[in-house]
Amino acid sequence: MSSARVGYRAVHAVSPGRLELAEKPLVGPRPGHVRIRVEACGVCHTDSVTVEGALPISWPRVPGHEAVGKIDMLGDGVEGWSVGQRVGVGFLGGSCGRCELCRGGDLVNCRQQEFTGIQHDGGYAEVLIAKASGLMSIPDDLSSVDAAPLLCAGLTTFSALRNSSAKAGDLVAVLGVGGLGHLAIQYARHMGFEVAAIARGADKAPLARKLGAHHYIDSDAGGIAEALNTLGGAALVLATVSAGKSIAQTVKGLRPRGRIIALGATPEPIAMSTYDLLFGNRSLEGALTGDPATGDATLKFSALTGIAAMIETVPLERAAEAYAKMMSGKARFRMVLTMDS
Repeated sequence: MSSARVGYRAVHAVSPGRLELAEKPLVGPRPGHVRIRVEACGVCHTDSVTVEGALPISWPRVPGHEAVGKIDMLGDGVEGWSVGQRVGVGFLGGSCGRCELCRGGDLVNCRQQEFTGIQHDGGYAEVLIAKASGLMSIPDDLSSVDAAPLLCAGLTTFSALRNSSAKAGDLVAVLGVGGLGHLAIQYARHMGFEVAAIARGADKAPLARKLGAHHYIDSDAGGIAEALNTLGGAALVLATVSAGKSIAQTVKGLRPRGRIIALGATPEPIAMSTYDLLFGNRSLEGALTGDPATGDATLKFSALTGIAAMIETVPLERAAEAYAKMMSGKARFRMVLTMDS
């Protein structure tokens, strides 16, 4: 940015569904926070919570929680981070370290945690103020553009797989080959699982296999559960889609003690018989992103294995266009905003 400027560009939501480019004044970070010069920010479906006003927010609000950039100022009391260091900011705004959940090691569910781009401004901007306890370290081997989608889509799928009870060699099914699913397939393959990708239509089979799936199940061609049982039953179904009915169709395809982990947010209920859970000791649970340490591991693992999101880059001033493309389902598969003027 030009040294003559005293502000920075940002795209903020000013009312439900309306994004506008604006100039904001440059301010220093509060104690415990850092100021970041953003280089790239992913566009995630969860940004709709802010843009569409699904949760109570203060207008205007800058969306975006897949932001990567360099620290240019440290607030009072910040230790362990340095000016010039490249960092990432995800959905979780930073844990408090004091509540009973933090003290028990559950930083994801911190009682005092704010969400980036919801309670405070996010990464659709050239500058971002972030709480130091929520930062993630970006490996030198990852570009800022490549790292951005890994801070939410990557972290969410990696964390769920890593924390599941499935072991190397087990059959893991990934429901959905989209923004989350195309990363989940890659992580599952590199973690040593036998991977089955599930999606609608035979046309997605070549991509699923290219990403690393050993098997492809076309949900339009027959029963999902029957296909999984033919393969021996899944130890884990990672549901990356926002479709309760599709998730429910997988439960009978779980082997005994198999588990479904739902990652896609949807108001649609997941209707299943308790018989299908009781007989076989099967379970259904949800997973919300991961803590910063798991974010560091996600980024390192991705750099080591060459895992990357399929992305399309768009300049910041076209953020509204990128958001609309993502919401329409036409993005293949992640949109990333770049801050170059």
